[in-house]
Amino acid sequence: MKNSILIIDFGSQVTQLIARRVREAGVYSEIVPFNSAEEALGKMEPSGIILSGGPASVIGDETPRAPEKVFELGVPVLGICYGQQVMCAQLGGKVEAPDHREFGRAMLDIKEDCALYEGVWNTGSSNQVWMSHGDTVTAIPEGFHTVATSKGAPFAVIANTEKNFYGVQFHPEVVHTLKGEQLLSNFVHKICGLAGDWTMAAFKEQAIQSIRNQVGDKKVICGLSGGVDSSVAAVLIHEAIGDQLTCVYVDNGLMRTGESEQVVSLFRDKYNIPLIHKDASEQFLDELEGVEDPETKRKTIGRIFIDVFDEEAGKIEGAEFLAQGTLYPDVIESVSFSGGPSVTIKSHHNVGGLPERMNLKLLEPFRELFKDEVRTLGRELGMAKELVDRHPFPGPGLAIRVPGAISRDRLDILRKADVIYLEEIRNAGLYDEIWQAFAVLLPVRTVGVMGDNRTYDYVCALRAVTSTDGMTADYYPFDHDFLGRVSTRIINEVQGINRVVYDTTSKPPGTIEWE
Repeated sequence: MKNSILIIDFGSQVTQLIARRVREAGVYSEIVPFNSAEEALGKMEPSGIILSGGPASVIGDETPRAPEKVFELGVPVLGICYGQQVMCAQLGGKVEAPDHREFGRAMLDIKEDCALYEGVWNTGSSNQVWMSHGDTVTAIPEGFHTVATSKGAPFAVIANTEKNFYGVQFHPEVVHTLKGEQLLSNFVHKICGLAGDWTMAAFKEQAIQSIRNQVGDKKVICGLSGGVDSSVAAVLIHEAIGDQLTCVYVDNGLMRTGESEQVVSLFRDKYNIPLIHKDASEQFLDELEGVEDPETKRKTIGRIFIDVFDEEAGKIEGAEFLAQGTLYPDVIESVSFSGGPSVTIKSHHNVGGLPERMNLKLLEPFRELFKDEVRTLGRELGMAKELVDRHPFPGPGLAIRVPGAISRDRLDILRKADVIYLEEIRNAGLYDEIWQAFAVLLPVRTVGVMGDNRTYDYVCALRAVTSTDGMTADYYPFDHDFLGRVSTRIINEVQGINRVVYDTTSKPPGTIEWE
């Protein structure tokens, strides 16, 4: 796709942030692993290329390299951290492993003007950036010159203005680099010359036409979970092809209080979308009874879901497509050159494949979008705020919010606590500040005293995080009054819980929240 940026991934945990920053600048971007970049360059014809960071050492013999074509296309190239080192190594520079490494915050000293930070940093200034490198460039290729340095990186920013090749040793995509997003904006706008006119309104029209072209006069089945992704997908597809779409909602008995009724009412009554509602809760809960291992839970839920969904889908005559709300982070992880953590972390997703017996073609209109972009699309479609802005809910539902053995009683206890928690968050006006909040019923019982009686009941953990796409997250800093109020209500109103704790761990890229 012309007027776009191709990001070549060398395995950095924050590569997705590069794509997000570029899109926030109004320019379309895609990520490809380095070992399939050659093919992507031919298909995409990008207007600029960004080489990501990565964990490997350029000094090694078998470490990742960029296709030589990257430096022969005549388009601007920006190398970030490992990407800068790869650029230097391949173009005739030198990279070594010095005694001093540089990790964390560092000060960047601006020696000369540069198009990358024009209007952002001035010559002679010192600015905070985020470094994460062991190896260091010790000699730059012919045609390059140094425009900024740091204590541990004598070639912290280098530029070849004739070819529009730039390299930075730090990470401009992370928030710890102050004004780093403006550097990426300068690269795509001032250096690559892109207008920044990629909008969600334009994507919506393009997606609707693409769905019509792909589906034709055939029928589509959408697996509706009630979450943001599948809900927006259903409304988008319905706008494109009308009643050629039928949604199938499988109630697995692991939903939050009132969610199944809400899904059925919303899509049948408000959106007038054909909907099959299959209550399979007894089947799910019978098979999950006593199951403790989290991965076994996921696989059991996935297997039953496919069986039930397949049976219901088979009743829809002439259906040839299955619509899924697969997001771009799922796609990226599923094709990671290193195998990535997605085999375990995304085991409840079905990215890029279906059981052969279903004999359906995939329709995935969001394969290019991040979660917050799907929300923006939902607003473009005129969907209700309470649906578009609702917190994410995982495929396995409350099964992974009940560590240890699942039972109907424990699920009921958790639902009651979860309702109170979310109600208090809304009452405090905090719901939209939080990306995801939920209660967890721990497989731990403690002795407590309530009035004149001793109790032996469960511990409830509360979790709330701030994030944009779920790849990284930090806990939300509730004040003590709020936590005290919520804890008191849960202990007083939910029989079976006598202690409440709040989880204050952060979530680095690629980790599971609670299991």
